[in-house]
Amino acid sequence: MFFYLSQFLSFLAMPLTIISLLIVVGTLYVKKKWGKRSLWTGIILLWFFSNQFIANQAMMAWEPDFKDFSDIKNHDIGIVLTGVTNLSKTAYDRTFFNKGADRITHALQLYREGKIKKILITGGQGLNPVNPQSEAELLQRFLIMTGVPSEDVMIEDKSKNTHENALFTKTFLEQKGIDTNQEFILVTSAFHMKRSKACFDKVGLQTLAFPTDYYSNDTKYDIPTLFFPDPYSIFIWHKLVKEWIGIVVYNAVGYI
Repeated sequence: MFFYLSQFLSFLAMPLTIISLLIVVGTLYVKKKWGKRSLWTGIILLWFFSNQFIANQAMMAWEPDFKDFSDIKNHDIGIVLTGVTNLSKTAYDRTFFNKGADRITHALQLYREGKIKKILITGGQGLNPVNPQSEAELLQRFLIMTGVPSEDVMIEDKSKNTHENALFTKTFLEQKGIDTNQEFILVTSAFHMKRSKACFDKVGLQTLAFPTDYYSNDTKYDIPTLFFPDPYSIFIWHKLVKEWIGIVVYNAVGYI
């Protein structure tokens, strides 16, 4: 129930939801003074949230810096959070990736460079999946396809949110007799790292943050970036607002 409630609250607070409501209400009551204000507020917010430069600077300020592979000390296990595959597309001989594929490809690079000995993937099916397979299962299959031995890929495929990622991962490790007092490398998207690491800290697992899958770009000052509206910028703000709401809610219920 908490999972579905948090998703609904996030929808209500999304910039595009708010903009749409302001514009619709303003259009319906445009003859009234407050209706005009609503309309113009919606238009101004639409420009603000669709501005590429502003959106990129906001995301850049939020995302932690990436770490050089050469600076990472060797660890036994890297923990990879899911949320990177297209579970609305079903196939049994391949994995369809979304934007966050860096999570698993960078984990693979950590493994190939000897920074981790094993990979633990945590994540189930999320909200209303079409694909009967779990994300962890799909990513495990991908890693094995790339030549990683099956014994070096572990999966926890019951969790549905970041809190459960941490909680179920600890339970999984304890059941396998793996020392939970060691430090693990935590791999997830940069925008999601603060909440993820806080969840793992809360359950008592020590982690070294290894952020991947960056949504921000190096700063540019060209005319398109500064002045041209871009729908992807609204998407960036949706990512940020959803994550901020997640942190507030997780704090409120004691998950972090």
